[in-house]
Amino acid sequence: MRTLYHFWISPACRKVRLAMAEKGLKFDLKIEKPWERRPAFLARNPACEVPVLVDENDIVFSDSQSICEYLEETYKEVPLLPKDRVERAEARRLIGWFDRKFYFEVTDNLVEEKIMKRLTRTGTPNTAAIRAGHHNIHYHLEYITYLVERRSWLAGDDFTLADIAAAAQLSSVDYLGDVPWEQHPTAKIWYARAKSRPSFRAILADNLPGMPAPSHYADLDF
Repeated sequence: MRTLYHFWISPACRKVRLAMAEKGLKFDLKIEKPWERRPAFLARNPACEVPVLVDENDIVFSDSQSICEYLEETYKEVPLLPKDRVERAEARRLIGWFDRKFYFEVTDNLVEEKIMKRLTRTGTPNTAAIRAGHHNIHYHLEYITYLVERRSWLAGDDFTLADIAAAAQLSSVDYLGDVPWEQHPTAKIWYARAKSRPSFRAILADNLPGMPAPSHYADLDF
């Protein structure tokens, strides 16, 4: 059985979980707290970062995009990248946008400050960073609106890994109740469509001990 080492709120881990669920792959989940730097986990991934996927042959894969590319090349029955080269490049561009730009401008300023610092006991939340995250998220929601007003999904006609990457980031922030959905109704409709997919069920069932999600988090109709 495949094993995915993950942490609940990590958008990179959620991205891999969603991709595997879309492809209908069975896997076991193991909670990993990277800040504890367990020797056994370090042996699997010297970077000591999640997600880490261990396949049936005990081969270890790390980095969310590397894992997703491996899954895409290995399990082709349910493709998550377009066949057309130009469309595939566009999907990968958007994956990079959400994995990096959205993460550093929004998720890092909100989830890392509000949740991870509390869990790792590494200081108090930086209010300037939180304000920046609240400000920056509007730009990204406006960009999502721009895309889905012109396409069925973010990268084109089909649901792809670009939608997964974006939804993974937003679901982590939405766990805090920090996504201003009412100000961005088109982006809200897109996200409602994404989180209504069967692959999202496990994500919406996540519950951090002592940190319950807001009531709308698992509501498919908000």
